[in-house]
Amino acid sequence: MALIQFEDVGKSFRTRKGDEFTAVRDFSLMLERGEFFCLLGPSGCGKTTVLAMLAGFEAPTAGRILLDGKTIDGPSRDRGVVFQGDDSLYTWLNAEENVEFGLRLRGVPRKERRATARRYLDLVGLTGQQDKYPPELSGGMKQRIQIARALANEPKMLLMDEPFGALDAQTRGIMQRELRQIWRATGSSVLFITHDIDEAISLGSRVGVMTAGPGGTLKEVIAIELEGERSRTDPAYIGYYARIQETIRHEVDRAIRQSAEAA
Repeated sequence: MALIQFEDVGKSFRTRKGDEFTAVRDFSLMLERGEFFCLLGPSGCGKTTVLAMLAGFEAPTAGRILLDGKTIDGPSRDRGVVFQGDDSLYTWLNAEENVEFGLRLRGVPRKERRATARRYLDLVGLTGQQDKYPPELSGGMKQRIQIARALANEPKMLLMDEPFGALDAQTRGIMQRELRQIWRATGSSVLFITHDIDEAISLGSRVGVMTAGPGGTLKEVIAIELEGERSRTDPAYIGYYARIQETIRHEVDRAIRQSAEAA
């Protein structure tokens, strides 16, 4: 059985004017244990809405989402979420206290949660930084704390919503490489939202491409079969890039035509 199943999932909202807006339509996907799945698509296609529904922050208005065969009906620690910004960290807590926050809420004894927090800070490359507070840390270090905090709760799946989008290009590249190392070391299952083709190919074991929104759905899933360190100069890498870029370009062109026709 797949870890996650999206079965004809849809999500509609009521606008302030009372009109119905469909963000996602007929979305079906199966995510396997231990895979790194990147969901990619043009802006406004509904990819963040897909993640929000899987996280339990939003309820589908059509279809259902299953985890281990059971319908998701709200947030749970079996799905850890890492956001794009660093404002989800508590500025009055140091790095170690931020990582152990969820463990403290669960009533884990102090000694055990401190040991767990240190272990995951080591894993994300923050050994010796446990006493620093968020304002004293770089953007990349803050994102590492978010990842460590999510992993400390031992979720069945890690959900990441463009977590490196606000970082500079050099730091972003470093974080991408380190995230793949963390994924291999932990065997975690990951759903990673991005609009960056390079990022999706660099990270993913599979890449899902969504159609343009509104009412986006899954158009194509591509298995990324690249061995070792993924190089942008590798002919196979370039081939994946060209294929995905053409798919997205077609969707963006279609969205522009629809907008022009509606105007």
